[in-house]
Amino acid sequence: MHHFQYKGEELFAEDVAIKDIVAAVGSPVYIYSKATLERHYKAMDDAFAQAPHTICYSVKANSNLAVLKTFINLGGGVDIVSGGELYRALAAGVDPKKVVYSGVGKRDDEIAYALESGILMFNIESEQELDRISDIAGRIGKKAGIAIRVNPDVDPQTHPYITTGLKKAKFGINIERALEQYQRAKGLANIEILGIDCHIGSQLTKVSPFVDAIKKLKRLLDGVRGMGIDIKYLDLGGGLGIQYDDEAPPLPADYGSSIQEETKDLGLHLIFEPGRNLVGNAGILVGKCLYTKKGEEKNFVIVDAGMNDLARPSLYGSFHGVRPVFRNQDGVIEGDIVGPICESGDFLVKEREIPNFRQGDLIAFMSAGAYGFTMSSNYNSRPRAAEVMVDGGKFEVVRDREKLEDLVRGERVPSFL
Repeated sequence: MHHFQYKGEELFAEDVAIKDIVAAVGSPVYIYSKATLERHYKAMDDAFAQAPHTICYSVKANSNLAVLKTFINLGGGVDIVSGGELYRALAAGVDPKKVVYSGVGKRDDEIAYALESGILMFNIESEQELDRISDIAGRIGKKAGIAIRVNPDVDPQTHPYITTGLKKAKFGINIERALEQYQRAKGLANIEILGIDCHIGSQLTKVSPFVDAIKKLKRLLDGVRGMGIDIKYLDLGGGLGIQYDDEAPPLPADYGSSIQEETKDLGLHLIFEPGRNLVGNAGILVGKCLYTKKGEEKNFVIVDAGMNDLARPSLYGSFHGVRPVFRNQDGVIEGDIVGPICESGDFLVKEREIPNFRQGDLIAFMSAGAYGFTMSSNYNSRPRAAEVMVDGGKFEVVRDREKLEDLVRGERVPSFL
């Protein structure tokens, strides 16, 4: 469910006409619906109402301060993968005791920053990382809360780039070796063992892989408790998918019911790290048709948004629905929607049936709230897009469009040139 709907022949974000936003801030522009963000968070939170839990939003999906603040105001925490994400979350007002820190490559300065900030726990991804966090915690006089991220070797049946729970993945510690790492952690004076962590992948459209992973984790939990270790948290990560095209992912209520049934007797506080599920369908990217072009073999619609603005189609071959901001096109055509980047891989839509757009038409690329702006870049020296949040009948810019001078900020010509 989202709040981007037509009123008559014109597309609105909640009660604001998309054309009015573009008139005020230009294009391309990312537009987020506050009502949709809140609806999705509450659906996930309500799904686990019968269990002690914390929703730690995965910042990497969309790190805009307004998005973070929306979830924090609802009682949410965050899952971070860098010191920069921690900085953003703290700036948005997160309770440090609702912060979990994942990621395979935590630097010394990032670890120290997280310890000084008083986060809840680190999700440990390797043996060497465990030792490093212990050493840094001892050096600065802190005790580090940790969970070991367990790789359960469960196939999430999703895109290989966003599969994280198989043996060949770079993430986590193999479940067969996890017990010995818990035993090692128990002997480290500056480590406090708090939980078990598992994240098997993203954009899952079935509940069964989550359940399969939990069954394996329960056996591990028995072994850890048998060592006399008091586990308090079970972090089950995120990964529940959304509808981009014709997918039919489980509803949060169904997901919650299955997870609670599988974990009801464990006596643990559950942590979830949803990202895409909360923000994906809460955002769109709006661009303008610059030109249309009929090639020898296909039709092209050339827009002012490119792979630097929305990388997912070029990177993953991902599908994003396309809607005209005004439904006044003359039929449909088969073709590509491409951007201005000097790459043949610069496309937002490839070989699909699309409206017969005309020069000047505004085009909304749907389900762009997750991994849209956060993956954008300045490739081809293009300023990054503005971001806007809508709340009912009003909207505000929540990130200014970059200016040309922003492209060289921090650069300098050396004295020897």
